[in-house]
Amino acid sequence: MKKLLAILLLTPSLCIANTVDEMSSAIESKVVEWRHHLHQNPELSNREFKTAAYIADHLKKLGLEVQTGVALTGVVAILDSGKPGPVVALRADMDGLPVEEQVDLPWKSTQRGMFNGNDVPVMHACGHDTHVAMLMGAAEILVAMKSELRGKVKFFFQPAEEGAPEGERGGAELMVEEGVLKNPDVDAIFGLHISADTDVGKVRYREGGVMASVDPFKIVIKGKQAHGAYPWLSVDPITTAAQMIMSVQTIVSREIRLLDDAAVITFGSIHGGNRSNIIPNEVELVGTIRTLNEAARQHIYEALPRKVNGIADSMRAQATLTLPLDYSYPITFNDHELMAQMLPTLVNTAGQDNVLYSKPVTGAEDFSFFQQKVPGVYLWIGGKPVDVAPKDAPAHHTPDFYVDDEGMKLGVRLLTNLTLDYMAKS
Repeated sequence: MKKLLAILLLTPSLCIANTVDEMSSAIESKVVEWRHHLHQNPELSNREFKTAAYIADHLKKLGLEVQTGVALTGVVAILDSGKPGPVVALRADMDGLPVEEQVDLPWKSTQRGMFNGNDVPVMHACGHDTHVAMLMGAAEILVAMKSELRGKVKFFFQPAEEGAPEGERGGAELMVEEGVLKNPDVDAIFGLHISADTDVGKVRYREGGVMASVDPFKIVIKGKQAHGAYPWLSVDPITTAAQMIMSVQTIVSREIRLLDDAAVITFGSIHGGNRSNIIPNEVELVGTIRTLNEAARQHIYEALPRKVNGIADSMRAQATLTLPLDYSYPITFNDHELMAQMLPTLVNTAGQDNVLYSKPVTGAEDFSFFQQKVPGVYLWIGGKPVDVAPKDAPAHHTPDFYVDDEGMKLGVRLLTNLTLDYMAKS
């Protein structure tokens, strides 16, 4: 016993880690209860009013300074240790999706909401319910460990990560504009996303670009209408569109150094014409660009109008490119220095064998708006039951999406330990 006490006195971080483990185990049932409530009562982007009230009530009971109505429905709370030190921000997103749940759970969602004027089912089909519950748990532990802290912790419960409704703004971009990273100024920010195809107990990380930027675009091609039997009397926007689609793909396949700079250009819709024997006057194309570093992103911004205008000119058509179309997310970029600094925390929290170096993904995350302003790290934690094969795991944003409650315990511990270790090292 004396030897163990001596070890703990010499290595206080070990003692703190044990305390975090014990406390996360003690509140695990509460975290699960919060998650089930949130899952059963999802709300769409910019409509998270009841969710925000539920979160704010918990944070106020912890004695935190709480601000509501941030970026319409967001909640921000501050924990002040009373001692000088860094300001750490922790973020969870809280909106659901217009998806009808097919998973047979006692806490299955049957909620409905309005999405762009339509009555739709609502489901937490991406795990944001777990994100909120994990951050509520980390807040409870950090308040209990206030004496171990230096500086301040800011808790961000963010609305509209999935995108604001038509005609509205929201999400991380609006939170940043409203000043959540200021007063006090944030030094570093951490976020987690649960993963339906990663085993419970695992955490995935990488430095640099971890999720892609997203830049939607629209091309309107105007030609000259004519009878389909007399194409020489037309300027054919459909043929022009076909050539343009194929040419644009060569930006990635022939101009981007794919060994270093993965990128995707996808056309998602084509609209033009209404009869088999009429060459229309106009065709509209809508697509998206995904890149994992800024150099590739800027190259595509230069190349796309070059391709579009060149093809249009060669076909005697006119083309108008709108880029970005209606919104734009930066690259979710994990600061190299901060990621290296916090990697030991991942290992100490999850265990060496459970820390996996991850490939980037071409999905997008508006956590990137926080990372544009301050160093940040975004991690994936496992939510897949270990007895389920990865190929059988349901995808995010689908009616069958499912993640296990068991995955949240690691998330709570990581959010807490990232905060404690960053404060200790800064």
